[in-house]
Amino acid sequence: MQAEVIPVTLNTVLGECAKTKVESYRLVTLSCTALPDGNYDILYHFDKDLKLKHLRLTVAGNATVPSISSVYFSAFLVENEIQDLFGLRFSGLAIDYKRTLYLEEEVKTTPFCRYVVGKGDRKTDSGS
Repeated sequence: MQAEVIPVTLNTVLGECAKTKVESYRLVTLSCTALPDGNYDILYHFDKDLKLKHLRLTVAGNATVPSISSVYFSAFLVENEIQDLFGLRFSGLAIDYKRTLYLEEEVKTTPFCRYVVGKGDRKTDSGS
């Protein structure tokens, strides 16, 4: 199985996703991870005939990411999940649950905070 990773920016991610659609790639999923510097990596995973293509978008925690649900409608689910679990925001979502896909409205912090364990007490770092 072959794979390529293409770095994208907030300005180019939607266009690159549209390009993969024209090339007949299917959207597999998105994944998100918090980075040590407080930024986040969002990986967009695509497949065509067992050839994988990944777009890598690195964003600040307060960034608003353009939704790709206008290109791949099913992306709205995982984009809402990322909003709930990591606190990132997506603009232009086909369906926006406004952080209530999994979370209740009264939840004020995102579940995937980071823990810093050192010599002292355990401290929580929200990462945002």
